[in-house]
Amino acid sequence: MTETTARRRTNADEPAIWLGCLHCYNSGRLVGHWFAASGADEVTLADVHRGSRVDFASEGCEEIWGLDVENIAVHREMDAIEAAQWGALYDEVDDADEWQAISAWVRSGDYIAEGDSDIPCLSDFRERYCGTWDSMEDYAYSYVEDMGLFEGIPDDSPLVTYFDHSAFARDLRLSGEYSTTPNPDGGVYIFRCF
Repeated sequence: MTETTARRRTNADEPAIWLGCLHCYNSGRLVGHWFAASGADEVTLADVHRGSRVDFASEGCEEIWGLDVENIAVHREMDAIEAAQWGALYDEVDDADEWQAISAWVRSGDYIAEGDSDIPCLSDFRERYCGTWDSMEDYAYSYVEDMGLFEGIPDDSPLVTYFDHSAFARDLRLSGEYSTTPNPDGGVYIFRCF
């Protein structure tokens, strides 16, 4: 038997899955290892049993199952194929910050999934993601400026000086067109909901 290219996780934010032998688990033995989610669908029974001293062929071991995950936005058991789909998505993102934002989008429950899976659609994420901001009010200031709402109007005009950015931010939030999710590092992730 040849071993696959199953690999350990290399980055702290990389999705990983603990794949174990279901027969061993049901027999009261915890046999398995952590693997990078990317390529998890290539993990074999030999990979899972490596170092366990269990002769999986004579024991009747047949099924591999993911009993735990890390850095995957849905925290539940899953099979290696679904984990590999999460890993493939991770491989497509630009950086750790984008991965964290995608994960927040999924945890919010207000996201677009691929087909009938829980895997978020990356193109929809990128279309809806407005960035990480200190607050919705900070986003509203930028929104007003980017839209050019006061372009050509003098800065000392009552329209500009009395414009209530806080109320505008509240209206954006209440409009249903935007959602916010806390960023664990501070501030909020903001997403369009159209």
